[in-house]
Amino acid sequence: MQIDLLPLPRGPRRGATERLREELQALARGHAEFLSHSEKSWASVTFAGTRHRLDIAFAGEDAVEAAENFIAYLPEHEFTIPRQLVADAAVTAVDHRIGPAPRMEVRIELLLLDED
Repeated sequence: MQIDLLPLPRGPRRGATERLREELQALARGHAEFLSHSEKSWASVTFAGTRHRLDIAFAGEDAVEAAENFIAYLPEHEFTIPRQLVADAAVTAVDHRIGPAPRMEVRIELLLLDED
């Protein structure tokens, strides 16, 4: 699936965290509600970067459909974050409630490596 991103507006520089959230929102077709986002430094002998964990909610029928696509395409999505390589992107938990108002909550984890 190809996600077309709109040109980014000129203004204050956005960091990798903001760019990551923008790309995730585009992949979610604008239906993502970010519930939490934690970021932790990560390093190996040869690489340095950050681990991100996000909890995202999708409320309503259209949003749940977008969440299903989000889950399917996240692991293979080609991120375009300057000076960052997304080395791993995984869905680690899903809670899907049908009830009177469909809702899906998704936990994802990503590893971003610095390309400096």
